[in-house]
Amino acid sequence: MMKASIDNDIKEMLKDKAGYILSNLMSGGGEYGEIFYEKSKSSRMHLENGKIDKVSFGIDEGVGLRLIKDGRTYYGYTTRPTYEELLELAKALARSEGHGAVAIGKRHLEGWTPVIIDPDSQDLHYRAQLLKRAEEKARSYGDRIKQVMSVLMDKTREILVINSLGETAEDIQKRVVFFVEVVATNGEELQRGYESLGGRKGFEIFEDTPPETVAQRAAERALLMLEAKPAPAGSFPVVMSAQAGGTMIHEAVGHGLEADLVQQGLSVYAGKLEQKVASELVSVVDDATLPTHNGSFTVDDEGVPAQRKVLIKDGYLVGYMYDRLRAMREGKSSTGNGRRQSYAHIPIVRMTNTFIDKGRDNPQDILKDTRSGVYVVKMGGGEVNTVTGDFVFEIMEGYMIENGEITYPIRGATLIGNGPRALQDIDAVGNDLGWAIGTCGKDGQGVPVTDAQPTVRIRKMTLGGIKHN
Repeated sequence: MMKASIDNDIKEMLKDKAGYILSNLMSGGGEYGEIFYEKSKSSRMHLENGKIDKVSFGIDEGVGLRLIKDGRTYYGYTTRPTYEELLELAKALARSEGHGAVAIGKRHLEGWTPVIIDPDSQDLHYRAQLLKRAEEKARSYGDRIKQVMSVLMDKTREILVINSLGETAEDIQKRVVFFVEVVATNGEELQRGYESLGGRKGFEIFEDTPPETVAQRAAERALLMLEAKPAPAGSFPVVMSAQAGGTMIHEAVGHGLEADLVQQGLSVYAGKLEQKVASELVSVVDDATLPTHNGSFTVDDEGVPAQRKVLIKDGYLVGYMYDRLRAMREGKSSTGNGRRQSYAHIPIVRMTNTFIDKGRDNPQDILKDTRSGVYVVKMGGGEVNTVTGDFVFEIMEGYMIENGEITYPIRGATLIGNGPRALQDIDAVGNDLGWAIGTCGKDGQGVPVTDAQPTVRIRKMTLGGIKHN
């Protein structure tokens, strides 16, 4: 295991001078002041149709200062974080000269990502070989494979948070993301297959799941869709496989449990604490402590330790996700969900690894007990209205269920429904759990997340497809 740091002098200066900077930041009063330092090192390599046509590598470094005063946020950042520059920025945000009271040395947290094959130690040739292995595997499926694109990204992100409460936190986060997209044709039409892999770990991720496996899943999905029948339109029972990942729980439910949207009245779950909002079979959790998942960390971007939060327990809403600001407004503590894209952004409430917890049903029994319906194996993109909970999601891979058995694949299908209603209508929850990685966008910021669910059955949902008369 490695604990690797990006060498820098700025971080040491901040540790030494934080008291002076924060004292100036708090000179005009306020509830909270914070220094956020970040240095990131990232690479991206893109291979399409046998050629590596895009390679990018970059290092970014900066410091943001935040003041919360009278419940309002004042924020500024600089990419030239000298002591003098930060003092001037602190005074400008405080709109005052002098010194305010700050605490020092009350708590120190330090974390890092344990990796075996550190991406920072591997050259471009190593990365290119991983991409080429995926390309070769996808192409091995024959002439019907028209296009193959594979992308490998990795990032080392080092953060330091020092605040006016006397708390200091450091974290070194390493993540790898790999995906393959395949386009297949039968001469008349094109179909797409996609598969991804990633997490909070190093290139050892490919020892458990080789690039060939990712490419195989993408290619087989594209070829399968060439044989698929157009999806019927109507209302059906829906069995969602654990392989589908947690797109629905993330979009249709998770965002509605973020405290900023709740406090603004933009969530269908506002004012419903301790009320029944789902089937008694359903519990929803957000957990940043899972060791290797894409949304995990040691501390969030406000220096709060990672936590496991139960949001819905046996169908009842028991909590929301908070950052420091929204927690202050309710006299609560942050749940460790304050996240930001970079030092150039203020932290906002964000999910981490969000999932419906395992149930007791055997997934095969759920299928056998479903006389007819739709079986969803892979979800695509979608959109949701957090105020109403209404959503529309693409089905990337789906099948019809007839007499308790999976029959023919369908294409061109969308799921149309309502998050709270879908949770209420879940009548079976499997004892399995499948994960999917992603980047969650909100307020112009993107952060890495993971979503999951077990196999679940929803009594009835609307399937958008082709209406047969």
